[in-house]
Amino acid sequence: MKKLLGLVVLSCIATSSVALAEPSLVVVFPQTNYQTSAEKIFFLGTAPTDGQVLINGKPITRSQAGHFSPSLPLQLGENLFTVRHQNQEVQIKVIRVSTQAELPQGLAFAKGSLTPASDIARLPGELICFSALAKLPEGVAPPNASVSVNLANQTIALSPQPQQAQLPNNLAALTGRNQPTAQSTAGKYEGCTTLQPPATILYGNNIITGVVVPDATQEVDLGQPQFQLTLNGKTITQPGTGKIQILSPAQLPVAEVIVDSGVARTGPSTDYSRLTPLPKGTRAAVTGREGEWLRLDYGAWINSNETRLLPGAVPPRTIIRSVGYRQLSNATEIVFPLQVPVPVSVQQGERNITLTLYNTTAQTDIIRLDDDPLISRLDWQQIAPGQAQYTFNLKKAQQWGYKLRYDGTTLVLALRHPPAIGQKRSKPLSGIKIVLDPGHGGKESGAAGPTGYLEKDINLTVSKLLRDELVQQGATVVMTRDTDKDLSLPERQAILSQEEPAIAISIHHNSLPDDGDAEKTKGFAAFWYHPQAHSLAMFLHNYVVKKLGRPSYGVLWDNLALTRPAAAPSVLLELGFMSNPNEFEEVVNPAKQKKMAKALAQGITQWFSSVR
Repeated sequence: MKKLLGLVVLSCIATSSVALAEPSLVVVFPQTNYQTSAEKIFFLGTAPTDGQVLINGKPITRSQAGHFSPSLPLQLGENLFTVRHQNQEVQIKVIRVSTQAELPQGLAFAKGSLTPASDIARLPGELICFSALAKLPEGVAPPNASVSVNLANQTIALSPQPQQAQLPNNLAALTGRNQPTAQSTAGKYEGCTTLQPPATILYGNNIITGVVVPDATQEVDLGQPQFQLTLNGKTITQPGTGKIQILSPAQLPVAEVIVDSGVARTGPSTDYSRLTPLPKGTRAAVTGREGEWLRLDYGAWINSNETRLLPGAVPPRTIIRSVGYRQLSNATEIVFPLQVPVPVSVQQGERNITLTLYNTTAQTDIIRLDDDPLISRLDWQQIAPGQAQYTFNLKKAQQWGYKLRYDGTTLVLALRHPPAIGQKRSKPLSGIKIVLDPGHGGKESGAAGPTGYLEKDINLTVSKLLRDELVQQGATVVMTRDTDKDLSLPERQAILSQEEPAIAISIHHNSLPDDGDAEKTKGFAAFWYHPQAHSLAMFLHNYVVKKLGRPSYGVLWDNLALTRPAAAPSVLLELGFMSNPNEFEEVVNPAKQKKMAKALAQGITQWFSSVR
C-alpha cells in the first residue's frame, strides 16, 4: 500500500518491477535525502546471499534470499548511513525534521504559529480562540511576558498554557505506537473571546459604536487580529494571517451541493472524519467559514468548491408527510417527498438501517409498506426539533448496499435486495457479480519489495488468478483494470457504483510507515468501512489465516477510497507485507500466489453460503 519512494542501486536505477534481485547491492528505501519526522526508519533492500551486509559497520539480519529491512534510530537533522556488501557500497542521507515549531532569534512569534491561520466567520456570541508561540529569552518564565490580541477595539489576553499531549497521526494505529506523548508548550499562549454587545465594530470603512451584534442584518468584518508580545518594556506587534467576520443570523448564506456526493466532515479540513456524503442538490444554511470550508447548519463541514451559494435564499426548512416506496427488480426505493433538499445521514445497524433528515419536521400520519423482500417494518420518530428519523427493520442481518439521491426535492433511498445465489454445486456463484480491483497501476506503483518488485504488478497477478478461480465457481467478474494502466480512485469508485456487484474486493500488498518494525511485522489483513462489509472482511480474514496458516495482521475499520462506496459490501485485502523480507518471498512465489487465489475464492463462496 505504501507508495514506492525511490530505488538506490550501486550501478543503476531500477526502472521496472523484477521479482529477483540483480547480483548487486540494492537499497529500495529510503532514498538519499529522504525527510521524515519519525524517530527511526527501516532500510529495505537486498544483496547476494554470500557475505554480510553492514550498515555503518554493523552486520544486519537477512532472509534466506538475502533480503533485509532493519530499523535504525534517527537523530534530529542529518543522519548518514553507509550500506556495504563486500566491495559494494551505497551512501544514504536521511533528514529527520522536528515536529516542533521553529522559534526565531530574539523576542518574536514563531513562524506560522498565529491562529486563526485563515479567514474565519462565526455566529454572534460564538467563541473565537487565538493562539501564538512566543520566543522568550533564555531563563525568562512565560508569566513574565504579556501576550494579547487586539480585535475590533477589544483586547484579548492570551495566557501561557500547561503541557499538553500530542496525538500521533492515524497511521500510528498500524504500528501500535498510537499512544499520546507529552509535548512541551513552553512559550505557547492561548485565549478566547465572544463578541459581546454593545461593541465597536467596523462596517466597511465606517466605525460604528454601540451596535447590538445579534440584531445586525449584515456580516461584520472585524479585520485581522493584531498580536502583541511585551517583555521588559519592549513590545512587538504582528498581524494575524486570517481575517475575522461575524455572520448575521438574520441573513445566513445558503449553500447547495453541486457534486454527486458532497464530502461532509466533522471539521474544516481533510484531516477530519467523513460523515454521510450529501447528495447533489442538498441545501443548508452556512453558519461558519474557515478558509475554503463551510460549516453547514446541521453541524458538518464541506469544501466550498463542492457547493454554490444561492443569493437571497432563506435557510432551508421542510415538513415531511407521507413516505412512499416502490419495488424494483433488485432494490426497494423509499421515497421521501420534501419541500427542499435538506441534509441527510445514514447509519447501518445490526438488522436495520436508519436515515435522519435534518431541518425537517414530521407531519407524518400514514405510511404504506407492503410485504417486501428486504424490509420487515418501518419506524419513524421526531428525535429532536428539526430532526426526523426513519428506521428500516430488515429481515436479515446482511445488507447489500444502498444509494442516496435527490430527484428534485424528493429524496430517494434505494436499498438493494440480496443477490440470487446459485443452487448448482458445480457453480455455486452463478448469478453473482463481483468487482475485483487490483490496487495501484500505471504511475501509481504502490509499495515495493526488497528487490524493487512493485506492488502494482503483484496485485494484478493475484487478481487475475482470483478472477479465474471465481469464474470457475460461476461468478461474473468485473476487473477495474486488467493491464498496467493509470486508474484514479474516483474512476475505480465509479466502476463499482455503475456495476452494482454483489460484493467488491480490492487486492493490495502492505508496507509500513517509516517508523514501523518491518522485520517483525507481517500478516494478512482485511479492511472495511460500512457495517455491511464487516461480515465479509471478518470471514475472509479468518478463512485465509486458518486455511493457509498465514499470520494475522487483523481486521481493521479504515477510511479508504475502495471501502467507502456504499453501493455494495466492499473490502480491501492486504495479502502480505512487501516490506517483510521473509513474507516478501512468499507473496512473490507463483505457487503461493495460486494457493492464495484459490483460498480467497473458496472463502468468498463459503461466505455467500453463510449469509443466504
